[in-house]
Amino acid sequence: MLRGEFASAGETSPAALHGTYLDRLRETVESVGVETVVKRSGVDEAVLEALVAGDRPELTLEAAASVLAADPESPPGETLAAEARDILLMGMTTAIVDVEALAAGLSVDLDPKELQQKVEGRHPITLAEYAHIHHFLEAQ
Repeated sequence: MLRGEFASAGETSPAALHGTYLDRLRETVESVGVETVVKRSGVDEAVLEALVAGDRPELTLEAAASVLAADPESPPGETLAAEARDILLMGMTTAIVDVEALAAGLSVDLDPKELQQKVEGRHPITLAEYAHIHHFLEAQ
């Protein structure tokens, strides 16, 4: 999902990046079909229909990864979600940013402990939150 596909993540806004993620999900749902994605991902049909209609439904990173994994050409959802979290962890390492600095630099209300739990996968992270973090780290 996020493996190198968004090289300009730091050059856009978090909202635009989030929209790009949703576009990628929308492409998958449109190519595989709503019913198939529901069966393979477990994501609610109403959420997928809203996505296809151009809305911005709230999805967790895990749900988004499951949608992408509904494509038979894609790796499993767990792998995609783990790789996406690894991008954040590597970004923190490369930019030399700890969770306190990350929390202070984001325009979302997440305290450092909660942020760390989300980045590490111990607490669900929304795709919008992921976009904010991804954008911030890439901009550093």
